[in-house]
Amino acid sequence: MPDTATLDKPAAKSGAKAQHFDVLVVGAGISGVGAAYHLQDQCPGMSYVVLEALEDFGGTWLMHKYPGIRSDSDLYTFGYRFKPWTGNPIATAEEIRNYMDEVIEENDLKRHIRYQHKILSADWSDADNLWTIHATRTDTNEDLVFTCGFLWMCQGYYRHSEGYTPDWQDMDKFKGDIVHPQTWPENYDYKGKKVIVIGSGATTATIVPAMAPDCEHITVLQRSPTYFVPGRNENEVADMLRLLEIDEEWIHEITRKAVLYNQAELTRRSFEEPEVVKQELIDGVKELLPDGYDVDKHFTPKYRPWRQRVAFVPDGDLFAGIKAGKASMVTDEIERFTEKGILLKSGEELEADIIVTATGFNLCALGDIAFSRNGEEINFNETVTYRGMMFTGMPNMVWVFGYFRASWTLRVDMVGDFVCRLLKKMQQKGAKKVEVALRPEDKDMPILDWIDTENFNPGYIMRNMHLLPKRGDKPEWQHNQDYWAERKEFPDIDLDDAAFVYTKEQMKQAS
Repeated sequence: MPDTATLDKPAAKSGAKAQHFDVLVVGAGISGVGAAYHLQDQCPGMSYVVLEALEDFGGTWLMHKYPGIRSDSDLYTFGYRFKPWTGNPIATAEEIRNYMDEVIEENDLKRHIRYQHKILSADWSDADNLWTIHATRTDTNEDLVFTCGFLWMCQGYYRHSEGYTPDWQDMDKFKGDIVHPQTWPENYDYKGKKVIVIGSGATTATIVPAMAPDCEHITVLQRSPTYFVPGRNENEVADMLRLLEIDEEWIHEITRKAVLYNQAELTRRSFEEPEVVKQELIDGVKELLPDGYDVDKHFTPKYRPWRQRVAFVPDGDLFAGIKAGKASMVTDEIERFTEKGILLKSGEELEADIIVTATGFNLCALGDIAFSRNGEEINFNETVTYRGMMFTGMPNMVWVFGYFRASWTLRVDMVGDFVCRLLKKMQQKGAKKVEVALRPEDKDMPILDWIDTENFNPGYIMRNMHLLPKRGDKPEWQHNQDYWAERKEFPDIDLDDAAFVYTKEQMKQAS
């Protein structure tokens, strides 16, 4: 089947003729590149295109430019299952993009990816059993139209254009620079400056040790502590197997299984013996801090482990900066900004030349794309999710949303298998449309928010819950964030279950 075909009728809005593909993948980040691989490998007869709004592949790893940008997941599980990772477990953005570049080159994916293609709208037609996609070329301002039989959303889940910064009082009075890591200025000079970093998550744990050697001093200002796991940036299992000259594919598989086993144990214990795990995590940090350091105030969270993401600190570099006197922790709340810095509720004023707001991101569930069905707007938050990837009222579409407690890419691979199996099932049935729908046995099922906040409640989810779909109380009608359960459940999903409603071509023509 050719890569593209041009439909006879012009697109309604722009006058441009539509380019048609069997599958359209949105985004060329870690999810989109993985989707392209699985589609090409498992469904080689299908035409597809990958549309990416940015100027190159990589998504997060291309866009983020702040000092020290690196993974907070180990690459033996963040890497794809089909492509062995051979470097350190925690990798820089450049190393991750090099890895992705190899995947693209080795599998001839480049010719399918179109950069600087920003999607504006997507409309499903029940009459034609097609998605019509309106996009614009950001480099030429050209209007483009695509049609596809299946839409694979791999665009991530936060807005690239701006990060989340709270509106603190008197921010405009501060005489220095206020910078968000997500929009870090190119060649930004912070040498010899006094810096405050607001936040306590993975970004803070990355940016502080990277900046500390060049700053006069860097202060972490946090409202409340978070959990950290310090450890050496190496994998002893992988290193031992390499000494034994084991094949890299075997090393990749064995190391992935070992890492996942250890993660599963930590997750299980965080629920079954949270106080024990809490003390272990705090003790691990305490060992790397100066004697007498106030660990209770600065590194003892109020919530149980894994209710929010646990940040890994490779080689304990964050704590090394504190021990060396180049970095310090302040646990307090902001009263207001001042000309010189920040006035805290305790009455203390922190002075700074630069304030970095490592305060998270704005969730963007469907890439700011206007979705509709037969011209009628689709309200995403009124849909119900099927396993966090399909949604009632949205035919022929799958969304990749990864894990909080395990590497995102684990779900990229599993969803890839699912989509390819679903596409083949549609071919077998002669179906042009499939959508999920609540079954008769689901009619009295409670309809709940996207995620159980008692289980996991990061700020970006809590702030944006109103934008997300609903879930049910049955496993198939929610994204349960449990990789270790889903890795067994996904291959066994019954595509003939009543939750999947197929429409055949001849039924459409008869109507």
